[in-house]
Amino acid sequence: MGKSLGFIEISGVTAAVDALDIMCKTANVELVTWERKLGGRLVTLVVRGDVSAVTEAVEAAAAHAIKKPVAKAVIANPHPETERMVAISAARLSKGTQVIE
Repeated sequence: MGKSLGFIEISGVTAAVDALDIMCKTANVELVTWERKLGGRLVTLVVRGDVSAVTEAVEAAAAHAIKKPVAKAVIANPHPETERMVAISAARLSKGTQVIE
Protein backbone atom coordinates (compact mmCIF):
# COMPACT_ATOMS: atom_id res chain seq x y z
CA MET A 1 0.00 0.00 0.00
CA GLY A 2 1.11 3.53 -0.73
CA LYS A 3 1.83 6.43 1.53
CA SER A 4 -1.43 8.33 1.47
CA LEU A 5 -4.10 8.72 4.13
CA GLY A 6 -7.78 9.37 3.54
CA PHE A 7 -10.20 10.64 6.14
CA ILE A 8 -14.00 10.67 6.22
CA GLU A 9 -15.90 12.02 9.20
CA ILE A 10 -19.56 11.05 9.11
CA SER A 11 -22.53 11.06 11.44
CA GLY A 12 -23.33 7.63 12.90
CA VAL A 13 -21.74 4.21 13.04
CA THR A 14 -24.05 2.72 10.40
CA ALA A 15 -23.21 5.49 7.94
CA ALA A 16 -19.50 4.99 8.73
CA VAL A 17 -19.68 1.27 7.99
CA ASP A 18 -21.49 2.06 4.73
CA ALA A 19 -18.84 4.65 3.80
CA LEU A 20 -16.02 2.21 4.59
CA ASP A 21 -17.65 -0.48 2.47
CA ILE A 22 -17.94 1.96 -0.43
CA MET A 23 -14.29 3.02 -0.07
CA CYS A 24 -12.94 -0.53 0.06
CA LYS A 25 -15.05 -1.68 -2.89
CA THR A 26 -14.17 1.37 -4.99
CA ALA A 27 -10.39 1.33 -4.71
CA ASN A 28 -7.43 -0.56 -3.27
CA VAL A 29 -7.47 0.95 0.22
CA GLU A 30 -7.39 -0.53 3.69
CA LEU A 31 -8.79 0.64 7.01
CA VAL A 32 -6.09 1.94 9.34
CA THR A 33 -8.26 3.05 12.24
CA TRP A 34 -11.52 4.65 13.22
CA GLU A 35 -12.57 6.95 16.04
CA ARG A 36 -15.99 7.53 17.60
CA LYS A 37 -16.72 10.89 19.18
CA LEU A 38 -19.81 12.33 20.85
CA GLY A 39 -21.08 8.87 21.80
CA GLY A 40 -20.75 7.57 18.26
CA ARG A 41 -22.60 10.47 16.66
CA LEU A 42 -19.42 11.36 14.76
CA VAL A 43 -17.19 8.65 13.35
CA THR A 44 -13.87 9.28 11.63
CA LEU A 45 -12.53 6.61 9.28
CA VAL A 46 -8.88 6.56 8.22
CA VAL A 47 -7.83 4.54 5.17
CA ARG A 48 -4.45 4.06 3.51
CA GLY A 49 -3.31 3.39 -0.04
CA ASP A 50 -1.85 5.04 -3.11
CA VAL A 51 -2.80 8.69 -3.59
CA SER A 52 -5.06 7.97 -6.56
CA ALA A 53 -6.79 5.06 -4.81
CA VAL A 54 -7.36 7.00 -1.60
CA THR A 55 -8.67 10.01 -3.51
CA GLU A 56 -11.05 7.83 -5.52
CA ALA A 57 -12.24 6.02 -2.38
CA VAL A 58 -12.86 9.19 -0.38
CA GLU A 59 -14.70 10.89 -3.24
CA ALA A 60 -16.86 7.80 -3.86
CA ALA A 61 -17.83 7.57 -0.19
CA ALA A 62 -18.58 11.29 -0.05
CA ALA A 63 -20.85 10.99 -3.09
CA HIS A 64 -22.63 7.71 -2.34
CA ALA A 65 -22.72 7.10 1.43
CA ILE A 66 -26.12 7.03 3.12
CA LYS A 67 -25.24 10.30 4.87
CA LYS A 68 -23.22 13.25 3.67
CA PRO A 69 -19.81 13.38 5.39
CA VAL A 70 -19.15 16.19 7.85
CA ALA A 71 -15.56 16.38 6.59
CA LYS A 72 -13.20 14.60 4.20
CA ALA A 73 -9.50 14.87 3.43
CA VAL A 74 -6.69 13.16 1.56
CA ILE A 75 -3.11 13.59 2.73
CA ALA A 76 -0.48 12.51 0.23
CA ASN A 77 2.88 11.62 1.77
CA PRO A 78 1.87 12.46 5.35
CA HIS A 79 4.39 13.96 7.75
CA PRO A 80 5.89 11.49 10.27
CA GLU A 81 4.02 13.23 13.13
CA THR A 82 0.73 12.72 11.28
CA GLU A 83 1.62 9.06 10.80
CA ARG A 84 2.44 8.84 14.52
CA MET A 85 -0.94 10.27 15.51
CA VAL A 86 -2.74 7.75 13.27
CA ALA A 87 -0.58 4.93 14.68
CA ILE A 88 -1.55 5.92 18.24
CA SER A 89 -5.21 5.72 17.27
CA ALA A 90 -4.69 2.36 15.54
CA ALA A 91 -2.89 0.98 18.61
CA ARG A 92 -5.84 1.91 20.83
CA LEU A 93 -8.16 0.19 18.40
CA SER A 94 -6.14 -3.03 18.25
CA LYS A 95 -6.15 -3.45 22.05
CA GLY A 96 -9.88 -4.04 22.26
CA THR A 97 -10.72 -5.29 18.78
CA GLN A 98 -12.45 -8.56 18.16
CA VAL A 99 -12.44 -9.80 14.60
CA ILE A 100 -15.72 -11.12 13.21
CA GLU A 101 -15.14 -13.99 10.80
